[in-house]
Amino acid sequence: MYSLPYNSTVLALGFIFKRVVAKMVAAVQSKGFVISICYSLFLFGIVAANAVPKQQELDRISSLPGQPPVGFSQFSGYVTVNEKHGRGLFYWFTEATRVPEKKPLLLWLNGGPGCSSVAYGASEEIGPFRINKTGSSLYLNKYSWNMEANILFLESPAGVGFSYTNTSSDLKDSGDDRTAQDALIFLTRWMSRFPAYKHREFYIAGESYAGHYVPQLAKKIHDYNKAHSNPIINLKGFMVGNAVTDNYYDSIGTVTFWWSHSMISDRTYKSIMKHCNFTAEKSSTRCDDAVSYAINHEFGDIDQYSIYTPSCLALTNKSARHIRLGNTLLHRQISGYDPCTENYAEKYYNRPDVQKAMHANTTGIPYKWTACSDVLIKNWNDSENSMLPIYKELIAAGLRIWVFSGDTDSVVPVTATRFSLSHLNRHIKTPWYPWYSGNQVGGWTEVYEGLTFATVRGAGHEVPLFQPRRAFILFRSFLRGEKLPNSR
Repeated sequence: MYSLPYNSTVLALGFIFKRVVAKMVAAVQSKGFVISICYSLFLFGIVAANAVPKQQELDRISSLPGQPPVGFSQFSGYVTVNEKHGRGLFYWFTEATRVPEKKPLLLWLNGGPGCSSVAYGASEEIGPFRINKTGSSLYLNKYSWNMEANILFLESPAGVGFSYTNTSSDLKDSGDDRTAQDALIFLTRWMSRFPAYKHREFYIAGESYAGHYVPQLAKKIHDYNKAHSNPIINLKGFMVGNAVTDNYYDSIGTVTFWWSHSMISDRTYKSIMKHCNFTAEKSSTRCDDAVSYAINHEFGDIDQYSIYTPSCLALTNKSARHIRLGNTLLHRQISGYDPCTENYAEKYYNRPDVQKAMHANTTGIPYKWTACSDVLIKNWNDSENSMLPIYKELIAAGLRIWVFSGDTDSVVPVTATRFSLSHLNRHIKTPWYPWYSGNQVGGWTEVYEGLTFATVRGAGHEVPLFQPRRAFILFRSFLRGEKLPNSR
């Protein structure tokens, strides 16, 4: 059974109101022209009030192919963010499993840049469903974050997943700034379509290159709210995992992780540190050679995003995902407890019946849906060197900010994040301690003035995929503004 949606209530009330007005007008019809005008205005108001909920209802997902029964509502579709260029962003929204009207709203973003929140966040990490190996059916995620919040997944920027642009040049000059601006426009227009979420407690979360997307969008919203007397986006805070934060400190921390986890030799470590200037716009040939030697000759055939789990042999020869390491590029093979889950998503979301159920690909995108867009990755236009100035500004604004790290990721490792955050120079409120998930240490945490940092033990780059229960505890504690549990 689905709960009665907000817009159904509005439509019902509108219908009753319309009948009452009709009776009133019939009783005083003899009063003439003035009453007729008033009646017309009443009817116009009712139609206008119901136009937005009607679009919301058109986005409703009745059921996804192969989906198990659920008791929450789902919606998906497009929001146009730029009429001139024809940019439309695709979203998938899952209401909370219980009392959604009392739960906060969370926006989840994946990084890349150029990777899909539907492929990763929704289908591998925090969403309500997982996809089976054949791509034929779905099964429930027992640690879905929609048990605690209403979750909005956004494929961003245009060119990622089902999101599109009618201006091909957009695909070759995407970057941080436009991504944040389009996401802000998306949110304001989405909330007009879903007015029940205006002024609702709102949070943003993401991972990897969303370490740029999330704080940059938070700043856009913060600035937008300061310019409006009654802002509709009630931003309370954000959290990011294994997040690209500062090119210089991230790079030093990453190479340190490689060496300290015996992935590279002493000789290669010294060569990288000697020849790589991580503040330079372009890397030197010696730096490139040293990093390439590490990856191609010393790493071995491992999953760089989860160094202690098997890699997916089916993807060994596929084109890789990329992530920035200062001025070099690392190539991703695949990550995950089941390292081939990316394959299952590509099978499922390319099915015509799935696209029809999700109101996706309505413009006939001339390419297959993929988990990541190589075109965007290769043509990223602008990327800030550091997020630390934004952190300082938003900490001062009083937002709740949590940063977490899976400790087996070698691409944006825990050492990189710790090096970066240490340069915020925040006062320690609660010193370093182990936090618990059941009877086991879930990780370690330290609470600073204005920011909480936590590690998740045994998790790779996609923390909720590798350690779903520990990630759920982390998210629940974040929403409640509570410290992570310090005992069994």
